[in-house]
Amino acid sequence: MRIIKEVCVETCREALFAERLGADRIELCSSLEQDGLTPKRKTIKILSKELTIPLKVMIRPRPGNFNYNETELVQMESDILFCKSQGIKEVVLGVLNEKHCVDLISLERLLHFSSPMKITFHKAIDETVNILEEIEKLVNYKNITSILTSGKGKFVLDNKDLLIKIIEQFKNKINIILAGGIAKNNFEYIHNVFQWNEYHGRRIIGNLIDQQ
Repeated sequence: MRIIKEVCVETCREALFAERLGADRIELCSSLEQDGLTPKRKTIKILSKELTIPLKVMIRPRPGNFNYNETELVQMESDILFCKSQGIKEVVLGVLNEKHCVDLISLERLLHFSSPMKITFHKAIDETVNILEEIEKLVNYKNITSILTSGKGKFVLDNKDLLIKIIEQFKNKINIILAGGIAKNNFEYIHNVFQWNEYHGRRIIGNLIDQQ
C-alpha cells in the first residue's frame, strides 16, 4: 500500500521545498491560520508550471462557515475557471446549507464549472450533522474523488473510531484523506492506528519554514 503525504502550503517557496523533501502532493492555500482560503492567482500560475508532483488548489472565498451567497459563488466559479485555464487538475472546496448539510444545489453548480477537473470535498464535511449520510451523498458525483476529514475533531485521533468507520464504509467508493494535527513526529503512531494510505498536513514532512 503506497502512502501518500499531501502537504498544505501557502507560498511557491514552501511548495517547491516540500516537493524536495518528498511530498507526494501539494494543496495550495492562502491564510492557513484561517483554515485555508483561495490563493493568489500569481502563485497558482507559477506552481502550475514549476511543480512536478500533483497540485490541488483551495477554492474558498472567505473564512467562516461554508454557506455561500451568490456573490461568493460567482467568485468561486471564477477562481475555478482560472485554475482550469492554468491546467490545474484538481480543486478543493466544500459547500453547506444553513442546516449543516451538503448544499447540493451549489455543489452541482460548482461541479459544472470545474468539470473535468477532480474535486476534493474539504473539511466542511466535519461540520455536518450526520457525516456518514453526507459522505454517502458525495460518492454519487463522479468528479468528487476525495474527501478530507478529521472525523469531526480537531485532531485526527479525537474521534478515531468514527474515522475508522468512515474508512471501512467508503474505502471502495471514494478516497478518504485523513487530516488534523498530523506531523512528521507523530506520523508513524497515527499510521499505526489507521493503517491508511492518504494523509494531509502542514507539517507532515517537517516544518517547512524552519528548514528553508
